[in-house]
Amino acid sequence: MITLKSQEEIEKIRRACLIVAEVLERLKEEVKPGITTWDLNRLSEELARKKKATPAFKGYKGYPYALCTSINEEIVHGMPSKKRVLKEGDIISLDFGVVVDGFYGDAAITVPVGKISERAERLCRVTRESLYCGIAEAKVGNRLSDISHAIQVRAEMEGFSVVREFVGHGIGRSLHEGPQIPNYGPPGRGPRLKAGMVFAIEPMINEGTHQIEILPDGWTAVTKDRRLSAHFEHTIAITPRGPEILSSLNEEAVFFDKSNYRV
Repeated sequence: MITLKSQEEIEKIRRACLIVAEVLERLKEEVKPGITTWDLNRLSEELARKKKATPAFKGYKGYPYALCTSINEEIVHGMPSKKRVLKEGDIISLDFGVVVDGFYGDAAITVPVGKISERAERLCRVTRESLYCGIAEAKVGNRLSDISHAIQVRAEMEGFSVVREFVGHGIGRSLHEGPQIPNYGPPGRGPRLKAGMVFAIEPMINEGTHQIEILPDGWTAVTKDRRLSAHFEHTIAITPRGPEILSSLNEEAVFFDKSNYRV
């Protein structure tokens, strides 16, 4: 079931999303060689609590940290550690969420650590573009799988692959609501999109095979071939004016216009 949100509810989700965006922007500034993922996790929780927000991931299904820190071949759910020190040339995906006044916000970015290789840079760029291609299809009257198809087409035209096991989702009073939003599949399938739907769209794109493995910690998903993976996510609302990005700090980019985005 897809729950439609009122404008008042969307504004509450936006409030949570903007805190998430502010925290991620600050973490992005802190990402550099020598910092540990433990330090990033501690900072994310401190920043959220200063804003009177509760980290959404901490304790969710037993996950012990506020932040997911996935380095290089790690796809999602990488666990912070005092022993994980970032090195020049790494890429790190930072996935973060909060709950404020009963409503959730969720977003993710992949950040370079110092100077990275051309292939890593291209993977990050294409993953971000795949996200925006998906967002562009999140408009009234389209089918749900139009989002999925647009993401897959953009990623695969560059020779990358799309993770199957982890998907986007509805969001609002719960962190994960229906529907699930795969990042692959044919267009024109699934429910019609309506104003008031709020989704977290989050392509995870691999450099090599789409196949994954879960590490013995029970959380960290890695690429089976140990090649790189990247992850970008925005929470968006479907409106009569088009898809509205709730987790963007750039006011000019809130209402997404594909004509202004080069792919």
